[in-house]
Amino acid sequence: MANSTISNIRAIEILDSRGNPTVRVFVTLEDGTKVSASVPSGASTGEYEAVELRDGDQARYGGKGVLKACANVNDIIAPDIIGLDACEQAMIDRLMIELDGTENKSRLGANAILGVSMAVAKAAAQSQGTDLYRYLGGSEARRIPVPCMNILNGGEHADNSVDFQEFMAVPLGAESFSEGLRYAAETFHALKKLLEAKGYSTAVGDEGGFAPNLQSNEEAIELIIEAIEKAGYEPGTDIAIAIDSAATSFVVGKKGKYDLKWSGGGVLTTDEMIELAKRWVEKYPIVLWEDPLAEEDWEGFAKFTKELGDKIEVVGDDIFVTNTKFIRRGIQEHTANASLIKLNQIGTVTETVDAVRLCLENGWRAFLSHRSGETSDTFLADFAVAMGSGHLKSGSASRSERLAKYNRLLEIEDELGSNALYYWK
Repeated sequence: MANSTISNIRAIEILDSRGNPTVRVFVTLEDGTKVSASVPSGASTGEYEAVELRDGDQARYGGKGVLKACANVNDIIAPDIIGLDACEQAMIDRLMIELDGTENKSRLGANAILGVSMAVAKAAAQSQGTDLYRYLGGSEARRIPVPCMNILNGGEHADNSVDFQEFMAVPLGAESFSEGLRYAAETFHALKKLLEAKGYSTAVGDEGGFAPNLQSNEEAIELIIEAIEKAGYEPGTDIAIAIDSAATSFVVGKKGKYDLKWSGGGVLTTDEMIELAKRWVEKYPIVLWEDPLAEEDWEGFAKFTKELGDKIEVVGDDIFVTNTKFIRRGIQEHTANASLIKLNQIGTVTETVDAVRLCLENGWRAFLSHRSGETSDTFLADFAVAMGSGHLKSGSASRSERLAKYNRLLEIEDELGSNALYYWK
């Protein structure tokens, strides 16, 4: 029997995909196991997300350094965790939450706590000689998520004239993950040729999707549909569309008014935003819409879901921030029918698992997600399979920190062989 007692924990400052500092944690066990985990970072963050601790020292990385978070791992968390069994994930996560003592992990930093939480899970899996997805999800974990590939960017993720943050290709008609990934990647390349032919920029945003200046938000959808067809697929049957409005990024005040400022589309009310969505869902093969309204617009969200929830998946991100308290309220108030799930929004593996379970047990879907500031860490890919939630977004078919997750899913699918499951609903 391997000794999975934690013998050492160490954090260092590394750089994420935007060249900003983030935390990498190393965990060593008494049996010689040594692993590392790297923490992602978001750009369009919800107000109630767990706090990513930054140094604020303008002389280093413009204030974005994470030396304090690393010191908190090395000097405060490590002494309490060393000597514990890495297989006791829930206990270790609870200890760190108590050690922090704040509602939003602002004392030690969610980046410090999550780095340790992820590394402990990886170490336990490796010590047991099992894959991370099996360790976290059990022997029945075999559903590979449908990749919702962000192929066109706008909003906070791109410097262009598109208000909505993400337009995704969803290969729901494929028979396997590898086929679905191919469908989406071929559509991405077809879109590039299409943009070039129209004289549009093919520069990419933070998550690897193209970020051209377009005539309107609607043109983004029309271009993707054309690209799907050019790649040889049928829109709506082989590949559908998902949208992330990230509406909090263009809300006026807290709620009720939305300024389509980047496209020059004017100011719309909540009701007008819902009407726009209804027109688009009627007209285009849209299957999922994330954050169609702002994080404070609970009433509007419920109205949106009442109008469109039987036709599409309505996902709350900023409004729920992977927090069971908010998800529970959303379930009670019929605010949405799915929650986005991001590990660093809540700050521990255990709490993220709890959020997914709460969704699935109440008939909601759980949409696993990366962050715009990523690393090459593939924890998310294994986590998505462990949770069996059925769909994930990890960016586009460019930028290696995005492809690392997709490539890990290809490995898992290959390992599972004919036992692998792949389906949209």
